[in-house]
Amino acid sequence: MLQVSDALRRIRPPATIAATGKARDMRAAGRDIVTLSIGEPDFDTPVHIKEAACAAIRRGRLGYPPVSGIPELRIAVSEKFRRENGVDYEPKEIIVCSGSKQVIACAFLATLDSGDEVIVPAPYWVSYPDMASMFGGTPKFVQTRPADGFKLRAADLEAAIGPRTRWLVLNSPNNPTGATYTRADYRELTDVLLRHPHVMLMTDDIYEHLVYGDEPFVTPLAVEPRLKDRTLTINGVSKAYSMTGWRIGYGGGPAALISAMDKAQSQLTGGASVPAQWAAIAALTGDQSHLAARQDSFRARRDLVVSLLNRAPGLDCATPSGAFYVFPSCEGLVGRKTPGGRTIATSADFADALLEDEGVAVVAGEGFGFAGHVRVSYAAADDVLREGCSRIRRFCESLTSGY
Repeated sequence: MLQVSDALRRIRPPATIAATGKARDMRAAGRDIVTLSIGEPDFDTPVHIKEAACAAIRRGRLGYPPVSGIPELRIAVSEKFRRENGVDYEPKEIIVCSGSKQVIACAFLATLDSGDEVIVPAPYWVSYPDMASMFGGTPKFVQTRPADGFKLRAADLEAAIGPRTRWLVLNSPNNPTGATYTRADYRELTDVLLRHPHVMLMTDDIYEHLVYGDEPFVTPLAVEPRLKDRTLTINGVSKAYSMTGWRIGYGGGPAALISAMDKAQSQLTGGASVPAQWAAIAALTGDQSHLAARQDSFRARRDLVVSLLNRAPGLDCATPSGAFYVFPSCEGLVGRKTPGGRTIATSADFADALLEDEGVAVVAGEGFGFAGHVRVSYAAADDVLREGCSRIRRFCESLTSGY
């Protein structure tokens, strides 16, 4: 009988993967399923990026890479940070991993001891708390509020910091809410961090090119450069360049942290795929014209989905300012019954019944630490979004009073 480790018992399968996997199984069984549960752009990887990988293969660039990434990519990342974000990281302060998720994992593995706390604002991306737990840390959740646009406020951060606080994790634009922090928002939070020099900052900027509001994207280190010696800035090519399966993420941080993460990665993967790294160089240094066009497409999709979901009785869908998710409240439907007699007691019930009755996969807010809401991805074609939202509306209209 297999005896699993304590580390494995501390973590759960990601809710996003579970929801998408269930939808995939139902489709394989013959059900007509609309999948709005996955955060994956439906656009193809640009041709020049694919050609760069092919060229690397033809030239025999297929050996083991340096653990922290090939020099050419670390230079390209350094230049990207300087050009687009206004922050200075030398190539020795850059690490390349097999996806941005592994950047986070290596940072936690390198820095967390049992009992160290990681502040995670909720709603949060599903993997932050479980990765902290896997490496011995203790997630400390701070609830944000819809009235504040689901953004962490300085007073709440101040109250959450304790002597064992090791990291604060920030994600903007946010998954699952689409909330985007402004320069003024970060100014308040970085002022708090300056008063607590033992707290490190991890900022996940993976959706930086998907911002739709009047305020441009900004990363915290550009707001407060004095935090450089304890900030890890994380990004990757998966979302902006439609390279989810290429598995290339990267981070910039103080050299001592990057060296420790390099040591961790040396015993995990040993480094990211070399052809994929050459493709990432082409992504970061090549033609960027597709970014604006895709941003416009996602903005239009956002507006379409928000409009359609707000026609569904019982749903309340705010307009997010970034990423490609909406996070509508379904609390207006709690207590109602499906035509089959199932009571909707939670947002998890809503998501499960929606999938079973109408064949639409979304992710319940419980997976993001924020019940009463569901995450709907609009990283899909317009006809798919229209069909999915039509089914959601029909489902909401079918619910009857539970009294």
